[in-house]
Amino acid sequence: MATNTQQLDVSLKRLKKKGIRITPQREIILTYLIGHHNHPSVETIRDGIDEKLPNLSVATIYNTLKLFVDNGLVIELPNKDGGLRYDFFGVPHYHAICENCGKIFDIFDESYPDIVAHVQKVAREKVGFTVTGTQLEVTGICPKCEKKARN
Repeated sequence: MATNTQQLDVSLKRLKKKGIRITPQREIILTYLIGHHNHPSVETIRDGIDEKLPNLSVATIYNTLKLFVDNGLVIELPNKDGGLRYDFFGVPHYHAICENCGKIFDIFDESYPDIVAHVQKVAREKVGFTVTGTQLEVTGICPKCEKKARN
């Protein structure tokens, strides 16, 4: 798996190739997302980068995240409370989400590209769907919550 620095370099090159200007704010937010696998909310991101960018507005963070989502670097994950959490998607993976505590687990699997290709093919064949992106999620109960329920 690529290092955080390599993932950042590849992601920044991808944005530049699309003509998107790399501002210090964008780079710091992207660096945060690459280095943290906590599926943060906007508020968590703001708190996490506050030392580097103490006066950054929440609106700027939202706009930056939208830019990253629109360019396939980041995905949005719905939260139990109706909000959104964000995840760097430079290394494609799917998620297991606990229905009880809401924790999101990253699942890295070598077969992920094959699974996605199959799901997209079926969507095209069955309903003529033009696929523009794919996010896979599995829901259930995490081991910690399952253990609590048994006790």
